[in-house]
Amino acid sequence: MNDSNLFCIILAGGSGSRFWPLSRETWPKQMLQIAGEESLLRQTIKRVSGFFLPENVWIVTTEDKAQDIRFHLEALGAWTKEIRYIKEPIGKNTAPAVGLAAVYLHHLSPESVMAVMPSDHAIPDTDKFLTDLGLAVQGAKEDHLVTFGIKPNRPETGYGYIKVDKISGTERGGLLSVERFFEKPDLQTAKTYLLDGSYFWNSGIFVWKTSKILSEIKRHLPSLFRSFEEMEAFLFQPLTPTNQSEQTNQIRHLYDSIESISIDYGVMERSENILMVPAQFRWSDVGSWTALDDIIEKDEAGNILKGNTIDIGSRNSIIFSGERLVATIGLKDTVVVDTPDATLVTSKERVQEVRKVVEALKKSHREEHLVHRTVERPWGNYTVLEKGNRYKIKRIVLHPQAKLSLQIHHHRSEHWVVVSGTARVTRGEEVFDVHPNESTFIPISVKHRLENPGKIPLQIIEVQNGDYVEEDDIERFDDAYGR
Repeated sequence: MNDSNLFCIILAGGSGSRFWPLSRETWPKQMLQIAGEESLLRQTIKRVSGFFLPENVWIVTTEDKAQDIRFHLEALGAWTKEIRYIKEPIGKNTAPAVGLAAVYLHHLSPESVMAVMPSDHAIPDTDKFLTDLGLAVQGAKEDHLVTFGIKPNRPETGYGYIKVDKISGTERGGLLSVERFFEKPDLQTAKTYLLDGSYFWNSGIFVWKTSKILSEIKRHLPSLFRSFEEMEAFLFQPLTPTNQSEQTNQIRHLYDSIESISIDYGVMERSENILMVPAQFRWSDVGSWTALDDIIEKDEAGNILKGNTIDIGSRNSIIFSGERLVATIGLKDTVVVDTPDATLVTSKERVQEVRKVVEALKKSHREEHLVHRTVERPWGNYTVLEKGNRYKIKRIVLHPQAKLSLQIHHHRSEHWVVVSGTARVTRGEEVFDVHPNESTFIPISVKHRLENPGKIPLQIIEVQNGDYVEEDDIERFDDAYGR
């Protein structure tokens, strides 16, 4: 469509705790390659790339996730550098995220129309999705709030529902008038909805004018709207080092007082004159491990097997593995997910309780909810091989021609042993190369940098030693990746 007043807002601030242990707080569900060859976020970007101008695709996420998302999208090509980011200080659910995006877009273009969609849904039918999206845009331009409904094929208790007037579609070119939104039902109610035929699953995808959604927020969430008015007083001022810091602090202060509320509950359930597109595309919100049953092909016994697995006699089970072999025998309706530092085993009927495991990990201050042992970076990756009192051992892999930032650590020294490739090391005023089976030492508080000048990946083993060996002990002086 390539309309300069048409924008795509992708919500990417969630943590995806229900997909633990594959998802972590620093590597949430939208970054996972669950179904297809790309992550869910990359699939979302590619799905809309021909419909919206690249500079009209905006991602709303939290400050701590924005950098990783930007690096994650670089694999799609240089055009992703045109994507814009709106950074929330902390996640406050979808109503503040949508409202903040609307404030930005309305300031940029009072006639703007915004399509709002999550970053972690699976939609394999791109052409049908874009056709339905075009229908929704037309409804939004006529000053309606437009949502997408998914025709249910089972009595699902994990989704909200939309009740529509099915006759209204002939009057509105296929768009149906929404009578009411419903919260997630119990099983008996869900069965009633399925038989009725006028109930649809709520997809969480919306299209509206920015002026329309802001007026609805003002009407139904007046406190949130007043917070946005306060933000506008300084949000669009020309930035200087002084007022940029002040702006950041002001937004953070306002966000601390904002109520955490969803756009569905805060606005959609209270608004009138809402239209719904009865979606023609296949859809899953990939809300839990059992959602994979809808989007991944199964074997003859109803199993989904991914990774290094061997199964004998299991039925209707999901087994995910990485490099380590996982062997299963005689499972039924079971989910097994293995990662290098954590393994999940649960019955399918209790997968929604995975978030309780994440909560328990947080309470006990365990790292397994936060990061994987292998962490992706724009220059390559590192894997934590072992960690103990006053030390940490890593395997670091640098892409050809890549380099780390020029940096110092205030609490640890580092010893580097080259396994393969050639390392170019900056240490203080020295610059020298280190080859396989050679090593070098980086003292505490000495500026240093690691580079790969070669044509093959550089692999080193790093041994850290000191009073504090966490990742935030770093001060950067020069960085090719803008961190």
